[in-house]
Amino acid sequence: MARLTPDPTLYPTVRDAIKSPPEDVAYVAALYVGTGVEEPDFLAVVDVDPNSATYGKIVYKLPMPDIGDELHHFGWNACSSAYCPNARPFLERRYLIVPGLRSSRIYIVDTKPDKRKPSIHKIIEPKVAVEKTGYTKYHTVHCGPDAIYISALGGPDGRGGPGGVLLLDHNTFEPLGRWEVHRGPQFYAYDFWWNLPSGVMISSEWTTPECFENGFSPECLAAGKYGHKLHVWDLGRRRHLYSIDLGEEHRMVLEVRPLHDPTKLMGFVNVVLNTKDLSSSIWLWFPEDGRWHAEKVIEIEAQPSEGPLPPPLKDLKTVPPLVTDIDVSLDDRFLYVSLWGLGELRQYDITNPHQPRLAGRVKIGGIFHREPHPSGAEATGAPQMISVSRDGRRVYITNSLYSSWDNQFYPGLRGWMAKINVNPEGGLELDKSFFVDFGQARTHQVRLWGGDASTDSFCFP
Repeated sequence: MARLTPDPTLYPTVRDAIKSPPEDVAYVAALYVGTGVEEPDFLAVVDVDPNSATYGKIVYKLPMPDIGDELHHFGWNACSSAYCPNARPFLERRYLIVPGLRSSRIYIVDTKPDKRKPSIHKIIEPKVAVEKTGYTKYHTVHCGPDAIYISALGGPDGRGGPGGVLLLDHNTFEPLGRWEVHRGPQFYAYDFWWNLPSGVMISSEWTTPECFENGFSPECLAAGKYGHKLHVWDLGRRRHLYSIDLGEEHRMVLEVRPLHDPTKLMGFVNVVLNTKDLSSSIWLWFPEDGRWHAEKVIEIEAQPSEGPLPPPLKDLKTVPPLVTDIDVSLDDRFLYVSLWGLGELRQYDITNPHQPRLAGRVKIGGIFHREPHPSGAEATGAPQMISVSRDGRRVYITNSLYSSWDNQFYPGLRGWMAKINVNPEGGLELDKSFFVDFGQARTHQVRLWGGDASTDSFCFP
């Protein structure tokens, strides 16, 4: 809701955000969907203050009222885009917008008056949002200067497409409608992000619900139903301009991560699977000669394995890296890459974005590495979601991708959250004292109090 003074956790520039106080609370999406436990998903509050007596512990759980939501990529109602010239001024970073990817239900969670004990402020039932927007299966939340943007992967029937982006009002949280006025050929959806001063939005492609809800589908892969394109949009006119085809072999184009400095018109996106050799890749998107382009800048090879493999891989004798998430530090110095198949988190120096250089890595879990946490705790699954602190000194990771995919690739997966300490000059080390065991509940998105590297957009260099 409106404030009379700017929220101190909104920052005019990246430099201000980096200098802000360190996070002391993390919010984690925890879910029981696919585990056999008939309980609702919950939002966990984890103490991340090393000076606290409850450091590294879950200090509160906020259960959702319904079973089967599959909480996914949630975000704040307001962020640093509120400082943009065309923004609604004096917004407050107070509410978490928490969508259920499976249920198409949206929860508005209030973190005031006690950030360690959030409460449900409002529930947007699926019928309300579908009637207003024509979209289902809500995935990623970004706080824009004019509204709250949410990507949706499904059309009104919840099985097919097209997917797209819907808007919520900043103050009432009511659905306003779909964002696209001129969609063009775009059909598959997944992530989206923008460079606000230049008025460009880039979106990516996964697939439609019929090809992800019941797990990875070889039939959908063979039929070409996993996306291989980026889409370029006129943000102000809400118009599709053109597509960038990464090639038929590059399937599942997922996380769109722009550089944070608004003068740097470029960003990265990850491709999960090359159908020819099972590798994963990272692509740089950038403008040149009046158009946007994408080039492959990192390729990560699959690894041969004679060990026991999960059903989707048992006949291949190979473990694909399965790069499922990436993130960029606020200073645009490092790119972080999760290898959900192998069991690694990698750090690349992107001082030259066209030529990233491997700067650090840690191994934990994985089909290939099967590494325990340095505390000795067993780590099923592998690094999946990444959350980078504002100062870039800490990275938090969780291990669940999506319930049906978890069950295929990591049967019996148990949720956890780990912390990685970052050397400012490059290099990573798992924090031996921080490993949060969620038991049968699986862990997905992490959001930090005051924002993190994948929550805020900036309009001033």
